[in-house]
Amino acid sequence: MRTLRTLSILSAIACLNTAGAAAQTRANDPSARLAQVLPADVAAQVLAVIAKARAHELPTQALENRALKFAAKGVHPDSIKKSVEEQERRMETANDALRRGRGQKPTDDEIDAGAEAIRKGVDGAKVSELAKSAPSGRSLAVPLYVIGSLIDRGLPSDAAHQRVLERLQARAADREIEQLPSELPSQGAAGQGNKPTLTGRELAATKRAAGAGQSGSAGGPPAGVPANGGAGARPASPGQSNKPVTPAPKKP
Repeated sequence: MRTLRTLSILSAIACLNTAGAAAQTRANDPSARLAQVLPADVAAQVLAVIAKARAHELPTQALENRALKFAAKGVHPDSIKKSVEEQERRMETANDALRRGRGQKPTDDEIDAGAEAIRKGVDGAKVSELAKSAPSGRSLAVPLYVIGSLIDRGLPSDAAHQRVLERLQARAADREIEQLPSELPSQGAAGQGNKPTLTGRELAATKRAAGAGQSGSAGGPPAGVPANGGAGARPASPGQSNKPVTPAPKKP
């Protein structure tokens, strides 16, 4: 009797574990999560892009998070699909550029950071140059995010790339490279007002931390997403900003 009772208990525990694992799998299934926030046809198209990225060994979670965050902000589904497609292409470019420059497979964070730098105007050749010139074994995630941060502060993409490249070649630590945006002269930050600039490490963390149902990350809403969730205003397309840009003051 004791043996039968023990077997029954073990069987019940096994059933509970199986049910819990199945529930967790459904919760982490991108198709289920995207189907909840996107029309069926758009969700299918976004999932096709994610499947393509997976086949090319790209960070698919970043694409899923991108779609979920834009959906949470009220961006039009067609614009979400377009944004995910464009980001997947940028990831492919970044992946190829990093492989050419370093001769090895980049990490997911490096691919994601490279795609963001490309989105802000850095071309693939510059990404390859950065990878080739960096010390062996050095992660390029933070340096690439800082390039984007410098561009956000008003520095041209070539100048931003050169500043980070020089620090890398001098074997500066990530912490030192993260200080570059705050070192810009006042004219370099013109048009940005008092907008805070995230460090490369913080930007990398926000890319990993996003999940379903989140309305944003520590870095604020994605570019082009209306702060009011799209209520009472025409949804903006990802990558476009509605904020007027103040031209930099001319030197006398």
